[in-house]
Amino acid sequence: MTNGSVKRVVVTGAGGGIGAALARRFAADGARVVVNDLDAEAAHAVAGEIGGIAVPGDAAGEQDVQRLVDTAWGELGGIDLFCSNAGVLSAGDETTPDARWQRDFGVNVMSHVYVSRALLPRWLDGGEPKRLLITVSAAGLLTLLGSATYSVTKHAALAYAEWLRATYAHRGLIVQALCPQGVRTDMLTRGNDRGSGAASLLAEGALAPSAVADVVADSLDGTGFLILPHPEVEDYYRLRASDPDRWLGGMNKLQRGFESR
Repeated sequence: MTNGSVKRVVVTGAGGGIGAALARRFAADGARVVVNDLDAEAAHAVAGEIGGIAVPGDAAGEQDVQRLVDTAWGELGGIDLFCSNAGVLSAGDETTPDARWQRDFGVNVMSHVYVSRALLPRWLDGGEPKRLLITVSAAGLLTLLGSATYSVTKHAALAYAEWLRATYAHRGLIVQALCPQGVRTDMLTRGNDRGSGAASLLAEGALAPSAVADVVADSLDGTGFLILPHPEVEDYYRLRASDPDRWLGGMNKLQRGFESR
């Protein structure tokens, strides 16, 4: 499968940020795009802009995800690429309320589970390979200071993407994990507005959502598992794996710096 053969695309969390940029890029490349977002107005706005189809709904709700897949399949006659992109970020630590942990786990992890439940019976052993793009974040490879829920759930999202790839690659499923670092979205802006040290650090090298979408589009010509819009993340990931004590020491040094401001 190449970028040119991706003609039927679904993007969750596409009312803004990376999701909207992906929807715009794929539409510009000639794909028919279904736009999903919890914010119905935003979903319709992006779909109207690109000539796509809006199917608002909650990516963390299994019934909504099944309806999204059924609707997209009926409208497009199938799905070549599903971008499971919806995500949320909550600042906090070990005292973060259980309800927030559950919400973040639902959006950042279970949304991908629900997508695979709805899609795999249609996709596996279907002849031409199908592609599932899961937006993880560099936090899933590393961590994010200032947000326990985001760090933990994004690690879980990466683990699920790895499991899917290891389990179903021979049956025609191409799974890729998108792991950007700082991206100029509302999520990053809100973190800066609240004085987040991690957000301000990430903002220094933040990419425009359109730049991330360009990297994704280029990656569809291959099957590499990790898509890293910030190449330096690969070096950080290698250091974390090869010398975890040194890496954790460096992260704690950053944390102490944030606390001394």
